[in-house]
Amino acid sequence: MKAILMTAVGKIDVLKYQDIPEPEISEATHIKIKLQAAGVNPVDTKVRHNGLFFDRPLPAVLGCDGAGIVVETGTAVSQFKVGDKVWFCNGGLGREQGNYAQYTVLDQRWVSLRPKTFSFIEAAAAPLVLITAWGALFDRGGLQAGQTVLIHAGTGGVGHVAIQLAKLKGAKVITTVSSEQKADFVKNLGADEAIIYTQHDFVAAVNELTDGKGADLVFDTVGNAVFEKSIAATAHFGRLITLLDPGELNLNEARIRNLLIGFELMLTPMLRDLPEARDKHVDILNNCAQWADQGLLKLHVSKQLPLEEATIAHQLIETGHTTGKIVLSI
Repeated sequence: MKAILMTAVGKIDVLKYQDIPEPEISEATHIKIKLQAAGVNPVDTKVRHNGLFFDRPLPAVLGCDGAGIVVETGTAVSQFKVGDKVWFCNGGLGREQGNYAQYTVLDQRWVSLRPKTFSFIEAAAAPLVLITAWGALFDRGGLQAGQTVLIHAGTGGVGHVAIQLAKLKGAKVITTVSSEQKADFVKNLGADEAIIYTQHDFVAAVNELTDGKGADLVFDTVGNAVFEKSIAATAHFGRLITLLDPGELNLNEARIRNLLIGFELMLTPMLRDLPEARDKHVDILNNCAQWADQGLLKLHVSKQLPLEEATIAHQLIETGHTTGKIVLSI
């Protein structure tokens, strides 16, 4: 089969479009999927640049997000049949095969039926960002109806679905964006307020919008400087959740505010082999599929590229200014 191989650690030229052996079912609970699309996420570029998460030899196939059609099932498979259209987050970290390929094999336990209203392209864009946003907002962040949440980078892959999930919960959503055009984009997704951070200080704007109280929950998808600055935009006794390592910080103000600070890394269950936590990921996808089919949840794909142009996808991701998601069609 055709696949994109990461042949070394380095720049985009280490990604090669090559033939590799097609995977075969080896366990009774495995299913084989003909991939139709693979989502591209920042973690893919970080693995390419920094190395695999597992001590395994290269080459490796990247790509955690996939969507496709079941073409074969193991003898003990009970949840899926040939022809089922599915989506999932599996592999791509250096151990199990990722999804920049024509076929993959994985356990039925980690797969969910694709939303009927999503194309394969939309479905492949979704799992990692949906699970990440859900975990940050609800599991780590404890967001409740009526609370105010500040979501940084609202037009990004995680940000644009986090806005929608927060609104479905009944929260008031404030988000940061870089331009008027992006402000219109997030308001169309349901954001109540969009702060153009290139024109306004977001801390002052959030405090003005909340009568000086700050946001009950702040969700940082950007990192160090934004995380530290966000402390002053978080309400006393509030929560500040980040996707990234915030580095060395002065947390005295966070302590005085009695903040709960947390991290969201949706890869943890795959990296540490925590099956019950991975079950929760599948539950999240099942819930989101229902919302998608009710027209309550949308995925924005800004760029669709053929598998062989994965290098271009990585280039675009590394600019840090992608709106929505980039997907490889297979």
